[in-house]
Amino acid sequence: MAKHPTPEEIVAKLRQADVLISQGQSVSDTIRALGVSSVTYYRWRREFGGLKSDQVRRMKDLETENQRLRKAIADLTLDKLILQEASPGKLLSPARRRACVEHIIDVLHVSERRACRALGQHRSTQRKVPRGRDDEEALTADLVTLAERYGRYGYRKISALLKAAGWLVNDKRVERIWRREGLKVPVKQPKRGRIWDNDGSCLRLRPECRNHVWSYDFVEARTHDGRKFRMLNVVDEFTHECLAIRVARRLKAIDVIDVLSDLFILREVPGHIRSDNGPEFIAKSVQAWITGVGAKTAYITPGSPWENGYVESFNARLRDELLNGEIFYTLKEAQIVIESWRRHYNAVRPHGSLGYRPPAPAVFVPAFTAWPAALARPAPPTNLPIVEQPTAH
Repeated sequence: MAKHPTPEEIVAKLRQADVLISQGQSVSDTIRALGVSSVTYYRWRREFGGLKSDQVRRMKDLETENQRLRKAIADLTLDKLILQEASPGKLLSPARRRACVEHIIDVLHVSERRACRALGQHRSTQRKVPRGRDDEEALTADLVTLAERYGRYGYRKISALLKAAGWLVNDKRVERIWRREGLKVPVKQPKRGRIWDNDGSCLRLRPECRNHVWSYDFVEARTHDGRKFRMLNVVDEFTHECLAIRVARRLKAIDVIDVLSDLFILREVPGHIRSDNGPEFIAKSVQAWITGVGAKTAYITPGSPWENGYVESFNARLRDELLNGEIFYTLKEAQIVIESWRRHYNAVRPHGSLGYRPPAPAVFVPAFTAWPAALARPAPPTNLPIVEQPTAH
């Protein structure tokens, strides 16, 4: 098959024809000398007449550049279409990138190589079949079970419970399963400010050791029949342990003394006892009794509950994790369920400020020390990290 001449060869033949015609040779003889037909000669004249070899090369370069620019514009347009078709936002996980690439291939009918290059997905990652771990299903089942049991816990507390149960997992893996299962992280409590002095120092008595500062406060709730009952919560601010929750229809100053005397006998007299300015706490009988046993009172500024932040935070946890989700038909039922929750809070529930460890995983009570009659007898310490919470609906 005859080879088609290049543009440079065509220009050379046309220059040769110009020379022959200038010497007096006829056009037909010149065409025969070139070895082409008259149609081809006149087509060459129409396309390349008057051009030189350097001009032909320049025109060829321009055509190549135009083709490259057209291809680049087409690629950019296709990239824009791919990015518009992709899901909004960043594709952070390989699984989401893999699913997005498959969607682009099905919708826009582009190659896998093209879709991966536009979305920044490596082809080896796209083609790799993900293999889950052997214990993925068992871990997911335990995580979902804990999330159903403790509905107000986030994935960090659930991760601490899983580690206490014997799972060797990190928080990132638990968070990945948490989000994959569509579990919702509880809303964080709003932060409150502190009281500062003019020189920048914080006007707050800070606990320095165990039994240094205790704080107590009242919480109200209702049984199913609409009757109110009160709870007196006592918290050790250093260990975050809930020392007692007294539940009764009415609690007066004498009941405060009764609870404190039981705790002083079992443990020891704290250095300070922090409270608000409620009538049960500022009663002269309570102040005299506390001073008589060697402790000191620390009252907060009126109208400033954030100064008593430890017990206020405990009250919020109590209401959020228990009171808002339980129906108490009788006062006795409330006493049993709340006391069980208190033991769970001390021995099992992970505490964020303690490195997701419980405040008192094991409390040793000597055999010769009898629990006061005014308080319910605590259950013996358990070695299991997960304690079933009794519920009543």
